[in-house]
Amino acid sequence: MRRDEFLKTMAALAAAGALPISARAAGTNIKMMIPANPGGGWDTTGRALGKALTESKAADSVTYENKGGAAGALGLAQFVNGSKGDPNAMMVMGAVMLGGIITGKPPVDLSTCTPIARLTSEYNVFVLPANSPLKTMADVIAQLKKDPGSVKWGGGSRGSTEHIAAAMIAQKVGVDPSKINYVAFRGGGEATAAILGGNVTVGGSGYSEFSEYIATGKMKAIAVTSGKRLDGVAVPTLKEQGIDVEIGNWRGVYGAPGITAAQRKALTDLVLAAVKDKSWTEALAKNSWTPALLSGAAFDKFVDDDFASLRATMVKSGMV
Repeated sequence: MRRDEFLKTMAALAAAGALPISARAAGTNIKMMIPANPGGGWDTTGRALGKALTESKAADSVTYENKGGAAGALGLAQFVNGSKGDPNAMMVMGAVMLGGIITGKPPVDLSTCTPIARLTSEYNVFVLPANSPLKTMADVIAQLKKDPGSVKWGGGSRGSTEHIAAAMIAQKVGVDPSKINYVAFRGGGEATAAILGGNVTVGGSGYSEFSEYIATGKMKAIAVTSGKRLDGVAVPTLKEQGIDVEIGNWRGVYGAPGITAAQRKALTDLVLAAVKDKSWTEALAKNSWTPALLSGAAFDKFVDDDFASLRATMVKSGMV
């Protein structure tokens, strides 16, 4: 093959997203949509993945855009409308976005985007401000039963896993879940500030987001939503305390609407290469994330099944 024919062939393959990683790496500039404000789980996940993409040389560069609000619906809308057909665009998402779609019914549809991979799973921790007169989850439940509205639950957007967990807790202890006083924040930074300032009664989020404040005594951890205690974490589960609630949070990435099957595979290959990098392994350990890698048709099915499961839970808990 003549050189000019070779270059034309390579250009055509690049346009179709069909080049192997080694041939594309130097020219791959990923645009990462993070549909949340800085400081939360999606932001941390997106930036950790971006670092792994560049350090593994799966991508040449990664740029980030934060667009928080409405459980990710604002960022999702911007991604859907601004990234159609872009083979280098990715968006962080997860269980929180599914819950937000169920409760908020946004005008944009996640199904128009392209599933790439589930990355991690994480359980929530409930905490009290350090100066709270309440000391345990039992104290919170007693106050909840006495006056549901007096207990301010602070966490992520409406439909987040901590919101669902709060409603499930209320239901399990005999309180009408529709009466819980849930204060939604647009990002982990806002929720953390509210808890540290004593502006909510009890806060919830992924353990990694609160771990440094728990370690320094600025927050008191009173329960985790896992089935058993987290490794190296001396915080009792809800089940240990007689509250039959277990719920986890997962995070992943989607590609833009309208990309081809070849472009989806190429983007998936980039992600699969990145999660083998040392920097990603370090991020898992640092943030207490559980690896939960899933891609292709298995990830498609997982999202569909989780949508149905979350909807059933939220209807049962009186949230929908």
